[in-house]
Amino acid sequence: MIFEKIPTVPTSEELLDKSFRRAARAKHGKRILDRASKLKAEESMLLTAANILSDNLVNIVKKFPSFDQYEESARPEPMTPGPSKMPPFYLELAEILVGVDELRMNLASVHWAGNKINEMARKYVGMMRNAEDAKVVRKQAFGRISSIVDSIDGNLRFLNDARNKLRKLPTIDEGPAIVVAGYPNVGKSSFVALVSSARPEIAAYPFTTKGLAVGHFTRNKIRYQVIDTPGLLDRPLDERNEIELQAISALKHVGKVILYIIDPSETCGYTLDKQMHLLNGIKQEFGLPILVAANKADISKPARGADVNMSTLTGEGVEAVLDRLVAMIPTNKHIYDDK
Repeated sequence: MIFEKIPTVPTSEELLDKSFRRAARAKHGKRILDRASKLKAEESMLLTAANILSDNLVNIVKKFPSFDQYEESARPEPMTPGPSKMPPFYLELAEILVGVDELRMNLASVHWAGNKINEMARKYVGMMRNAEDAKVVRKQAFGRISSIVDSIDGNLRFLNDARNKLRKLPTIDEGPAIVVAGYPNVGKSSFVALVSSARPEIAAYPFTTKGLAVGHFTRNKIRYQVIDTPGLLDRPLDERNEIELQAISALKHVGKVILYIIDPSETCGYTLDKQMHLLNGIKQEFGLPILVAANKADISKPARGADVNMSTLTGEGVEAVLDRLVAMIPTNKHIYDDK
């Protein structure tokens, strides 16, 4: 997943402690015999501290992916070398959780600090060479550098908080995806479990109380995803809050087709009229191809408005549903071939 490689972002205090300890060790490794060796020792302290701080700050920025969006028709760039551009799905979720513009501003502040510290170190090294006491100048440099690092403590804390939130997002790749929708207890999770080759991964959205189940299967060397959406697409959209609606919008970027499961037996606890009302809302919101499957064929008659019937309990009709879904998905072998 695009955010999983972001390391913990240290505070300003942690960065300064680390750099000044290393600087002290650098000085202790020098033999001070005369003014020239004293100058060299003080220069070593300053440059060591500055390089550690600058490298750490620049590395923090590099570890975050680029929050520029690539075209959905293009293959995603790899994580290395350099930051990858953001898939539209994750870009929208990042906007929901932390705000993309605010992320960019905080990353820019940290990058500025890294460059400024390098510039400051070079300036003070030049001043040391013309000073009577290089130690006094080095202490002044440490004071200025500390002020720079302290000034971005809020930026560092924001980025660490953002990192912790973004790492909790579910892993959904750019392969073709089937979004499974419908009221609770109609058989969505059972369908995902039946068609997936392994137990579906359950990953929680940080902005919902329920998990997102992602299963996978392969057809003709193409890897498909099946995404169950509890907590997002199991009640009318007009009952959603703004964050949930944004999350639903994000699903549009990965969804290629929707499987809407209904329960004609109504043993799920919801009337068929309510189930069809939710279907109409999803059709209006997504604009994706939709296959309506009537589940629980073992205990109910075919339902009006269903495209196909199945039973996730007995397995009847499940493969036929999967075949229909795969046929409805436009594929691009350049992007989706399973290597």
